[in-house]
Amino acid sequence: MHTMTVAEELRQLDALYHLYEDITGGVEIACVKGCADCCTRNVVVTTLEGYRLAAHLAQGQGDVFESLRTEVSNPRFIPKITTNRLAQLCMEGREPPEEIMAPPDSRCTILSGAVCAAYRFRPFACRCMVSKIRCADTGIAEMDDFAVTVNTVFLQFIEHLDVGGCSGNLIDILMVLESEAHRRRYRQRGAVCRNPLLIPNIPIPVLMVPQEHRRRLSPWIRSIQKNLAF
Repeated sequence: MHTMTVAEELRQLDALYHLYEDITGGVEIACVKGCADCCTRNVVVTTLEGYRLAAHLAQGQGDVFESLRTEVSNPRFIPKITTNRLAQLCMEGREPPEEIMAPPDSRCTILSGAVCAAYRFRPFACRCMVSKIRCADTGIAEMDDFAVTVNTVFLQFIEHLDVGGCSGNLIDILMVLESEAHRRRYRQRGAVCRNPLLIPNIPIPVLMVPQEHRRRLSPWIRSIQKNLAF
């Protein structure tokens, strides 16, 4: 259940974003403004992230919602489990369900040319999608193992922050939160996750940190647990 207001949770979310930038600020990446090969309609977000983005788009960028409605019938990644549910299954020694991936060449509707029209409010799944090489050259991103671990841990904390909410494809989350009535219901802690394509967020059961990365990452984890509401 939620223990903070949405405004408080958004401040916590920003703090996580800033901390992530501190950790990864020195990492050499090939990503630059205008590079949008990884910006597809397969992005997964939480309702907290979707709430902020939907509220921003509703203030003068309503045409994005019109475009999103045309995407609902198109193939896209529909997650079956959240990151923390995956951690729970791994902890219990159970196999996760097989996920059906969507076409990787599906362009994100929020792009304006090759630039995100809502860059400041982009969700973590977009912030953490970086590559050491140009995706346009090879067709795929390349990320080192430690970066993958850091991304996974932050996805776990962001989901934990939105327990009581849900996760899903960006399109499906935004379609729910396009309505001011639904955004108000979310602020008031009413149910907004009745869409069968959305999955409930759960608390962190265990952090998915491989042994070889624990020493390097542990100071940052302690900082999150000490300074944020975890």
